[in-house]
Amino acid sequence: MSLLKVTNLTKKFGKFTALNGVNLELNAGEVLGFIGPNGAGKSTTIRVLLGILKATGGEVKLFNKDAWQDAVDIHKRVAYVPGDVNLWPNLTGGEVIDLFIKLNGTANKAKREELIEKFDLDPSKKCRTYSKGNRQKVALVAAFSSDADLFILDEPTSGLDPLMEKVFQECVMEVKRQGKSVLLSSHILSEVEKLCDRVSIIRQGKIIESGTLNELRHLTRTQMLVGTSMPITGLLDMQGIHEVQESEHGMSFQVDTMQIDAVIRHISQFGIIRLESAPPTLEDLFMRHYEGAKDTGGVR
Repeated sequence: MSLLKVTNLTKKFGKFTALNGVNLELNAGEVLGFIGPNGAGKSTTIRVLLGILKATGGEVKLFNKDAWQDAVDIHKRVAYVPGDVNLWPNLTGGEVIDLFIKLNGTANKAKREELIEKFDLDPSKKCRTYSKGNRQKVALVAAFSSDADLFILDEPTSGLDPLMEKVFQECVMEVKRQGKSVLLSSHILSEVEKLCDRVSIIRQGKIIESGTLNELRHLTRTQMLVGTSMPITGLLDMQGIHEVQESEHGMSFQVDTMQIDAVIRHISQFGIIRLESAPPTLEDLFMRHYEGAKDTGGVR
C-alpha cells in the first residue's frame, strides 16, 4: 500500500522550473532514499509534501490525501526533521521535545527518556547554547518519540558525529520494524545504502533513476582484480571493459555488470589463480550519473 505517491510533480518559481515531472512512491514499512546534489530539488520536493509549498502541477498524495488541501490532517501522522533545525532560544531542549510530542498528540515518556539517553543529549540546557549537532538531536528525539506513520527526514544527520549517526540508523531500523515508512533525503551515500530498500536519484528537478540497489547496479561497473598462470590476451577487445591496469598483483579492470559472465568465461582459459571483485556501491552509481556534469544552478 502506498503511503506517499507523487505523480508528475512540477514546481515553478516564476520562469524557473525547480521540479519537472517528479514521480515518487513510498510503501508501508519501507525506507526510500532520496538523493541528489545540492540544488537538485530534494528540499523543494519535501516542502511540497509537507504542504509548505503548493505544487504548480501534478498530484501529491500522502495517506491518499492531498498534500496541500489536507495538510493539517496529514501532519498528525507525519514526523519531520530538517537538515538545519531552528529552536526557540529561551526554551530548554527538554521543553522543546515535550512541546513537539504534545503537538503530535502522543505522550510516551519512557521512549523520550530512552532516546535522550541514546543521543547523549542534556535536555536541561537552553537551546541558545546548543551546537548544530545538539539541535539536530532535539529534533530527532522529538520525531522518534512520536507515534508517526511516516518520517520525512531531510539531511537529518547533518552535524552529528559518527557515533550519533549509528544511533540514528538504529532508530530508523526500529521504526521500519514497526511497519512505519521513512523518506530519507541524504548526501551520505553509505547511510542510504545501509538503510534504504529503494533509491530515487534526482538531478536538476528530474528523477533520473529509481529502484532497489540491486535493480540499479546493472547500470554500474564491478571492479575486478585477476591473477592468472598465463598472460591474459584479448581482454581489451571485449565489450564492457574499462580502466585496465597491470601490476605485480595481476590485472585490474572495471567491467559493466551485464558483461561479467562473458568476461569470467574468457579469463578462465588462462588459469585463474586469484580473483577478487568488488560490487558497485551506491556512490559508484551516483558518481557515474554526475561525472563530468555540472548543475546549472537550482534550489535545494
